[in-house]
Amino acid sequence: MKVIETMELMAPAGNFESLQAAIDNGADSVYFGVEQLNMRARASINFTIEDLPEIARRCKKKNVRTYLTLNTIIYDHDLSIIKTLLDAAKAANLTAVIAMDQAVIAYARQIDIEVHISTQINITNIETVKFYALFADTMVMSRELSLRQVKKICEQIEKEQIKGPSGKLVEIEIFGHGALCMAVSGKCYMSLHAYNSSANRGACKQNCRKKYSVIDQETGIEMELDNEYIMSPKDLCTLDFLDQVVATGAKVLKIEGRGRAPEYVATVIKTYRAALDAIAEGSYSKDKVSEWMDTLAKVYNRGFWSGYYLGQKLGEWSDTPGSKATQKKVYIGKGVHFFPKPSISEFKIEAYDIKIGDTILVTGPTTGVEEFELTEMMVNDERLTVAQKGDSCTIPTPFRIRPSDKLYKIVQN
Repeated sequence: MKVIETMELMAPAGNFESLQAAIDNGADSVYFGVEQLNMRARASINFTIEDLPEIARRCKKKNVRTYLTLNTIIYDHDLSIIKTLLDAAKAANLTAVIAMDQAVIAYARQIDIEVHISTQINITNIETVKFYALFADTMVMSRELSLRQVKKICEQIEKEQIKGPSGKLVEIEIFGHGALCMAVSGKCYMSLHAYNSSANRGACKQNCRKKYSVIDQETGIEMELDNEYIMSPKDLCTLDFLDQVVATGAKVLKIEGRGRAPEYVATVIKTYRAALDAIAEGSYSKDKVSEWMDTLAKVYNRGFWSGYYLGQKLGEWSDTPGSKATQKKVYIGKGVHFFPKPSISEFKIEAYDIKIGDTILVTGPTTGVEEFELTEMMVNDERLTVAQKGDSCTIPTPFRIRPSDKLYKIVQN
């Protein structure tokens, strides 16, 4: 069987739960923000500078590459913290920094940290690739490109032997899955104008996701709209044409979602890992795609469409303010103790009940994300089928839990 080269699968990590979920489910690399100078500064529980060594340790253990995002607009008063963050990234031996401001790019090059160019730069042609090859080894293309345009750029890199500072051919990275917005490659000013809260500083208020009406200012007549969410696109999903994405020659597939839950990261990364491996092995098929799409629909999404990749114009709008996921998690309780010899976990039930047959989810900063069907448990030292609020229950688990872990059950929406 011929095995073809596949793409690097890059996962988002907004906290340690998501980081561990990415590592456990087959990510080749992770990207994450620290403190406030990243494009998800308010959307997730960002890491601190003190977390960098632990991030690097976990990822190195599993041979997962680490990318620090410092891709916001930078002002003079940010320069000292930028240098502090990059010095810490260097000390922690992170793989690269994702940047868009020349101040970040220049200092990273000065201290010999690999640079990846952010999509905020809006690279759309080979000449721009040549320019940034002076500074960077990997470049995220503009989100507005079609697959044909991406393929042409990749072919030109090979033909003209365009190399980055490492001496290797420049690698192209594109988005594969996750939220899209009306902004051109992430550059948006709606939130700044409405709330004085800049999306380009990682503080987007997502006012494009709200309902809107259109009113004639002269007559006061309100126009009828088919969909009131006229500025909220569906999520990007490339799973059903992923073989075409791989065929472009792009080297890195980026999954969006640093502000989403750890089970989202676990499910999406596991699914795309399976799909990329199937393409490499020659077993990618319509039947598998159908199953994978059902799996993706279980976690947070605004509906799916193919973005600009297949030559479509923007026009696939979400019709709800939030998720269309077919499942949701309900908080049940927290971890108490793990008994290693019998591999049994103790939980305190603090909210709703659980019963035999339920699908259970355990998340935690070290545990990551673990999902399984509840087949047996002891409740207050009795073998029962239901555990209720206030009960203590023990459940056999093939993994270790911690007191920081949370217990949920999965229910259908």
